[in-house]
Amino acid sequence: MQCKHRPSFCLSLCASAFLMACCQAIWIQQAQAAATEEASRISKLVDSAVGFLVAAQDDDGSFSKDAGTGVTSLVATALLRNGYSPEEPLVAKSLAYLRQFVQPDGGIYQPGSTHRNYETCIAVVAFHEANTDGKYDKLIANAESFIKGEQWDQAEGIEPSQEAYGGSGYGSHSRPDLSNTSFLIDTLHTLGRGDDDPAIQRALIFVSRCQNLATKYNDTKYADLNPDGGFYYTIAAGGSSQAGSEEDGGLRSYGSMTYAGLKSMIFAGVKANDPRVKAAFEWAQKNYTLGENPGMGDSGLFYYYHTFAKSLDAIGEQEFVDDSGKSHDWREELVAEFAERQQPDGSWVNSNVRWLEGDPNLVTGYALLALSYCR
Repeated sequence: MQCKHRPSFCLSLCASAFLMACCQAIWIQQAQAAATEEASRISKLVDSAVGFLVAAQDDDGSFSKDAGTGVTSLVATALLRNGYSPEEPLVAKSLAYLRQFVQPDGGIYQPGSTHRNYETCIAVVAFHEANTDGKYDKLIANAESFIKGEQWDQAEGIEPSQEAYGGSGYGSHSRPDLSNTSFLIDTLHTLGRGDDDPAIQRALIFVSRCQNLATKYNDTKYADLNPDGGFYYTIAAGGSSQAGSEEDGGLRSYGSMTYAGLKSMIFAGVKANDPRVKAAFEWAQKNYTLGENPGMGDSGLFYYYHTFAKSLDAIGEQEFVDDSGKSHDWREELVAEFAERQQPDGSWVNSNVRWLEGDPNLVTGYALLALSYCR
């Protein structure tokens, strides 16, 4: 087909198209090179951490067993999610250790544990990640029944109108909390349970009541006192926040629980335009940081990194725009933070020992889990 315009105009069009194609090709090459470089950076961090864990693992396959089975489960899951197979000695030994604690009631915990629900939840995730050939099907099914049985609901005489309803706790039956309830939802989500699962919907009731936001889902006494959209530790047993209280009695929101609440709502099927999700997202925009656990300083910092990464991964956006309009490549920034904080031996550890974050085995597990969402 002949060009109907002047030859010079046609040449100009061809040149422009060629230039655009070249620019696009260069941009694609640059993006691919950046992605390759980032993947290499993550791999180096992970490899160094694995070197530490090989030396830190006890002969029986455990990590920090004096703290229960939880650290071993968390580390095993982190390794599996970073590409290590169930047959790798480091992983296989951990799984063999955990199997010793499968109880007749389906739970996976040390006898006498006061954290049996928490320990079972994270053990189930580890076995699910390793269940490539169905060998753990029965174990997982029994454990799922156990953790659902631990949920606070009518089976314990708790009615939907009561503030503890739908929540999960450590397993000592003192009271449920948002952290353990988010572990329940995470576990069920990992097992492929949809937002129509009754246990997830019961849990959503509890999660919604731990938010500083008055909605039709939350008419608790704290909902209007500090309506910033963030989340606190628990509404049960009178309510409490690890970040403390306002002068009027309102419970302060903080980072790790707000991201735990946000991802729990997403996994429970709450849509982006729902007031609960919108308010939580806006809180995250106002408090975006990797320098601390917002509202808590360096307390629970690496637990915060894990919930931060899992929540933003669940949202599904590469870029996160804070309330000032600044765009963050949150994965790249988190990887850089971990590179800065990694110890010479490959581990990570928090100088603030609260919530066991002085244990490098636990903290390295948190870091590896967070990095698994950065790939």
